[in-house]
Amino acid sequence: MFSHGWPLSADAFEDQMFFLAARGYRCIAHDRRGHGRSSQPWSGNDLDTYADDLAALVAALDLENAVHVGHSTGGGEVARYIGRHGTKRVAKAVLIGAIPPLMLKTAANPGGLPIEVFDGLRASVAADRSAFWKELSMPFYGYNRPGAKISEGVRESFWLQGMRAGFPASYYCIKAFSETDLTEDLKKMDVPTLVMHGDDDQIVPIGASALLSSKIVKNAVLKIIKGAPHGMCTTHKNQVNEELLAFLKA
Repeated sequence: MFSHGWPLSADAFEDQMFFLAARGYRCIAHDRRGHGRSSQPWSGNDLDTYADDLAALVAALDLENAVHVGHSTGGGEVARYIGRHGTKRVAKAVLIGAIPPLMLKTAANPGGLPIEVFDGLRASVAADRSAFWKELSMPFYGYNRPGAKISEGVRESFWLQGMRAGFPASYYCIKAFSETDLTEDLKKMDVPTLVMHGDDDQIVPIGASALLSSKIVKNAVLKIIKGAPHGMCTTHKNQVNEELLAFLKA
C-alpha cells in the first residue's frame, strides 16, 4: 500500500509498483485527497484526515497483512495512520525520505528547518505554482548537483503531477507536512519498519528525519542511500526496488 508525497500522486511510485507487481505482489496506491485524480475538497488537508482517508480505503478493500510504504508526506501519513488506527491490518511499514518526526525547527527540535522555509514554499505556490513545480523538480531529484544527469521527462512528469493537485491541497499541505509532530505516532509503530533515506536529500534533510525516526521506532532498520536525493524512488529506483523486495521477503 503506497502513500505518495506532496505535490505528487500515485504515479510517483510507478517504478516500485511495476517492479513488485511483476514479482507477484498486489500493489495499491491512492491519490491523496486534493492530489492527482482525487477530488479537490477545501477541507481535510491535514495529516489526521489523510490518515483517516487511508484507513477508510484499507477498510473498503478489506486489506490484511498490508505493507505500508510512504514517501515524504506519505511517510507522515503512514505514521499517523498507525498512530490513529493501530497495526491490526499492517504487517510492515516503510518510510522513504519521510517527514517524521517533525520538519519544523522548534526549541525541542533544533535540527529542523525554520518556518521561513515553509513560508517561502507557500509564497511560491501562491505566486506561480506552475513555475514553482518546474523549479522544485531540480533539487527534488538532485538535478542541481554538479554533473547530474538531468531527465527532462522526469521533470515534466513532476510538473504534471504537481499541476493535477488542487490549489488548496498544494498550499495547505505545506502546513500539514511541516508542522505536524509525529513523534508519538512513531512510538506506536510496533511492526517491522524500514527507514530509507538519501544522504543528499535537499527537501527533507536526513539529520532531522530518518536519523531521528529510526531511533524512535522500535527495532527499525535504517538504510542510507549514498548520494540519493529526495526523489530517489525515481533516480535510484533499482536500489530502492531491491531494498523493498528484500524487506518484503525478510
